[in-house]
This record gives sequence, C-alpha cells and structure tokens, in this order.
Amino acid sequence: MDNMDTQTLINTVIAIAAFLGSFVLNRIIKSLDRLDDDMRKIPEKFLQKDDYHRDIDEVKVLLKSIFDKLDNKADK
Repeated sequence: MDNMDTQTLINTVIAIAAFLGSFVLNRIIKSLDRLDDDMRKIPEKFLQKDDYHRDIDEVKVLLKSIFDKLDNKADK
C-alpha cells in the first residue's frame, strides 16, 4: 500500500466514526428532549403537594366531627 491509500483509509475510518458518533449523539439529545417533555407533564398528571395537604386537612376536620358526634352519643 502506498502512502495515498493509507491516508484514504484513515480518512474513511475517521469519517465513518464521526458519522456514527454524531448519529448516537443525535439520538441521545432526542431522548433527553422527550424525557424533558415528560417531566414537564408530571405536575399535570399527578396530585400536587399543596392540594394533598388541603384535602387531608378537610378529611381530618370531617373525622373530628364524626368522632365528636360518636363521643356525644356514647356519653348519653
């Protein structure tokens, strides 16, 4: 092999490696974008912490009312 064939082979290998590397990098970036979109949708799909605390407080008030009524009935 002469010097020109060796250089052509090296350039071809580098070009193929660059193509494959850019393809893989592009797929990773697309996957990260989809993950980012999914993460932004999470608060819309699930109950937020403040809503949960407010609902639990309402349940506690209702339970206290029920227990108070039960205690009053038990005292009679």
